[in-house]
Amino acid sequence: MVSTVDASEVAKFEAMAAEWWDPHGKFKPLHMMNPVRLDYITTQIAGEFDRDLSAPNPFEGLRILDIGCGGGLLCEPMARLGAEIIGVDAAERNIPVAETHAKQSGLDIDYRHTTAEAMAAAGEQFDVVINMEVVEHVADPQAYLTACQQLLKPGGLHLCSTINRNPKSFAVAIVGAEYVMRWLPKGTHEWAKFITPDELYELMTNAGLTPVDRKGYVFNPVTWRWSISDRDLSVNYVTAALKPGA
Repeated sequence: MVSTVDASEVAKFEAMAAEWWDPHGKFKPLHMMNPVRLDYITTQIAGEFDRDLSAPNPFEGLRILDIGCGGGLLCEPMARLGAEIIGVDAAERNIPVAETHAKQSGLDIDYRHTTAEAMAAAGEQFDVVINMEVVEHVADPQAYLTACQQLLKPGGLHLCSTINRNPKSFAVAIVGAEYVMRWLPKGTHEWAKFITPDELYELMTNAGLTPVDRKGYVFNPVTWRWSISDRDLSVNYVTAALKPGA
């Protein structure tokens, strides 16, 4: 089985593992972005599976996989919405951090130190695969997205976010976030690994997925808040795609 894990990328996040739940630490950007990420994720899942988000446990009966789960920032809200959530990460040190926080929060979440490829090879199947800010860190995006497609049931939903590759994303995501604001350790991202929306659509299509939506995440330095944009995909963006066959 070929792995798309990039050992040097995993090492970066292993070094930061203990800080996952510190809203003012190295993962401050994710804590700030999390409300808009969750808004997009929950809206897409609810729309695709005809769920009422105002109802108790709206995601009950759905099996959801969060790849690159880190400390569990997305897994815990999915669990509270009633989903059966499995969080996996190639960085081994993230798993005990996630498990400890889930236990403290009274949540039953299945966390595993493994990869998308290993789970696909084992025949695991999910209604939803959440794939946030991972594809720009893997060694082979096409092979990785193919594994994600294999993990979906027919009719399953794939949610994938990443960073666009252009001069603005270099200025914002690397110079701004890593050097000026010091939100992230220097070297967290490699601009050459960033993926344009059209490239990601092509990769997903080649993997056997049907792209159905894409939106931008836009940071406003005046209000200090993130929002979702229909048009501005210039830096951070998110996509939804379906596996045909339901």
